[in-house]
Amino acid sequence: MKKRVKQYAQQMEVGTQDRRHVLKDFSRMLDNQIEKTVLFILEQQGQLASRLTNLREQHDALEETPEISQITELREAYRAVGQDLLKLLCFVEMNAIGLRKILKKFDKRFRYRFTDYYVKTRANHPYSQLQQVFKHVGLGAVVGAISRNLHELQDRQGSYLSIYDPPALPLQDPVVDSINAAVDRLSHSTNFLNFLAQHALIMQEELPAPTDERIDDERYHFMSLLLNLANTFLYMVNTYIIVPTADDYSMSLGAAATVCGIVIGAMAVAQVFSSVYFSAWSNRSYFRPLVFSSIVLFVGNTMYALAYDMSSLTVLILGRLCCGLGSARAVNRRYISDCVPLKIRMQASAGFVSASALGMACGPALAGILQTNFKIYKLTFNANTLPGWVMAVAWLVYLVWLWISFKEPSRDIEEPPASNSETVENVALEEGKQPLLITSEEKQEDDEDPEGDGSEEAPEESRKPATSIVSAYRLLTPSVKVQLLIYFMLKYAMEILLSESSVITTYYFSWSTSTVSIFLACLGLTVLPVNIVVGSYISNMFEDRQILLASEIMVCIGILLSFHMIIPYTIPQYVCSGLIMFVSAEVLEGVNLSLLSRVMSSRLSRGTYNGGLLSTEAGTIARVIADATITLAGYLGESLLLNITLLPSFLICVASIVATCFTYNSLY
Repeated sequence: MKKRVKQYAQQMEVGTQDRRHVLKDFSRMLDNQIEKTVLFILEQQGQLASRLTNLREQHDALEETPEISQITELREAYRAVGQDLLKLLCFVEMNAIGLRKILKKFDKRFRYRFTDYYVKTRANHPYSQLQQVFKHVGLGAVVGAISRNLHELQDRQGSYLSIYDPPALPLQDPVVDSINAAVDRLSHSTNFLNFLAQHALIMQEELPAPTDERIDDERYHFMSLLLNLANTFLYMVNTYIIVPTADDYSMSLGAAATVCGIVIGAMAVAQVFSSVYFSAWSNRSYFRPLVFSSIVLFVGNTMYALAYDMSSLTVLILGRLCCGLGSARAVNRRYISDCVPLKIRMQASAGFVSASALGMACGPALAGILQTNFKIYKLTFNANTLPGWVMAVAWLVYLVWLWISFKEPSRDIEEPPASNSETVENVALEEGKQPLLITSEEKQEDDEDPEGDGSEEAPEESRKPATSIVSAYRLLTPSVKVQLLIYFMLKYAMEILLSESSVITTYYFSWSTSTVSIFLACLGLTVLPVNIVVGSYISNMFEDRQILLASEIMVCIGILLSFHMIIPYTIPQYVCSGLIMFVSAEVLEGVNLSLLSRVMSSRLSRGTYNGGLLSTEAGTIARVIADATITLAGYLGESLLLNITLLPSFLICVASIVATCFTYNSLY
């Protein structure tokens, strides 16, 4: 079909075919291919059903005269049917992926949203075969028959309960676990939810072992997941709630307005170190790091609020350092990666990103609301101190909720016994190493491989996590290093825009704190809509590397438009250029992290020095440098602050564009 698409393009170039004929012919060909696939699936289901019927007759005969040897043979026969069903599920998955890719290639080649048209017209039509592929209708009955019969053949020590009686009896069989894992993979969403989940860069093995999935089910606790997402939300609120008032707070303590760079950046400085020890701590516990994080953030915000009455800039900065030492985002990511079942991990990852985006918008908005001034005894409550007091109370309430509701996941779980041959065969099927329709010599290299370098790790090495930052760095390919540079660049540019917004708008436009808060909140509210558009539409029209390069160029344009040249600096120029820069950076971040989640080594999916930690450190270091740049540039005067801070952003952006072009040209 890829060859046929190429032929269509050539025919349209020479004028022998028109667009309408191409669309009609391609639709008919696609319908025929899907119908052929579905009929083959139904044929295989029929054969499996016939085998299960024969085995059911043998099973009924054994009820009258049970023999251990015959029961063992019957159990192995059911497992053999399960192995064939697993191959069929892999076949369905392969065709679903192939269908999505050929639709994407057609859209890209002809600049036409054929995917939207095709799915919309066939999704709910009574005669369409599309549902059979994506909803795998009928396979559930075969899965249920195999599971129920294997359950009945287990030694239940005289129990008369069936698989349907509550509480549900656990069925520990490697074949059934493999089938359930394959069904979960096949059920994954592919558009916005998947894009948003990858935006979180929660590293995980591409195809986890079935036993890992059983462990995840036993570890999973909904309230604990909710507490992790609440921690993510509150931390992001804590990060951005002080941005609109940091310059005023600094001046009230006798410092320059640009010292707000140090005040804001102190949290990021501490986060560079806290990310490492929280990541290591999460190897042993999740509850204790979250408790420690809440206590430290409570203390840090209290110090931040008390600094006003103590007239101490040192206490103010130490309070923000304390807040950074309580950054448990590494624990939040790790909990989702290790303790949430695969079937809902994508939703949990998307929730992580959504909680971060919501916190980023709520922080400045909350600062805009807290515009009051009063005293209780010797404590002052005003626009500068209230963010600290409000967050201190919030973390105290969260700590109580955490202590009552969090459930520490178990780490000592016995794995079900399985023979070596069964384990090897199941893992091979899980990883797609046993071909279904083609031999390994005939396997073609995927031209949409995001990394494209054909590199492959040895199987025994691919399971070992990195043991240090140095060993983790050695696992990074050139394309991954470039993507980390891009991540550094966009975080630097966004931090410059956000952190100096209060100083710049006050100097040029005399904006009040409420106006700055509204501007920053509006920027934060663009995060989710932008990701919806990119994940649902743009990513279906263009390849990720094309979106990556276009977004970098748009960020560069936004930075150029932000410079103050000869003409007077105006509000429309600042708002429009800031919006272009921020939205483009959000698009760039989503696509960049989506690529990173697919091309990073599997050895960076677990352990202390994982892919999430590397990306967090790159972004945090960028924020630290950006905030330091604001403070240092402030010594040259507020009139030069804007251009001096934008210049490094522009140079880093240009360097990342050059690196992207060079790296991807060499790979593709």
